[in-house]
Amino acid sequence: MSNLKRMQLEVVRFSSEVDSTNGALFDISNGTRTFLCYTLEDEHRDKKVKGETRIPAGEYSISLRRVGGFHKKYASRFPTIHKGMLWVRDVPNFEYILIHCGNTDEDTAGCLLLGDTQENNQVKKNGFVGHSTRAYFRVYAYILAALERKEQVTIKYTDFDTAY
Repeated sequence: MSNLKRMQLEVVRFSSEVDSTNGALFDISNGTRTFLCYTLEDEHRDKKVKGETRIPAGEYSISLRRVGGFHKKYASRFPTIHKGMLWVRDVPNFEYILIHCGNTDEDTAGCLLLGDTQENNQVKKNGFVGHSTRAYFRVYAYILAALERKEQVTIKYTDFDTAY
């Protein structure tokens, strides 16, 4: 049996509306559910529309992406902590799904936004997470530490918002 440690994250999606999906991010590594922050994504669609569709439920690996526009922007914006974008890998029919800051579905193109507050997306058309940078700093450091320890990091997306 391998002694390789593994960080297991889970996004629990609990409300999907016309333009956004509300969720919560948990660490489930130790068989318990530890809340990390709220999440916001694009809405569910049966047929993908580029930049307007959340990724399918499933489990994916996370690694660091050290190229691209977001990487350059975050390296400049957060030079003391940034070592690469958190990249959700091997999502069927999607590329470069990242975990990053943002407040509404206008800030995501299939990516996962993090926040410490959240508004009801039935009321707020584009959904909303607040204190996104604060949540990002905390969760980024937490995941980065596991990656730097050479742990395998996975993220599971679970749909409780619909009967899809």
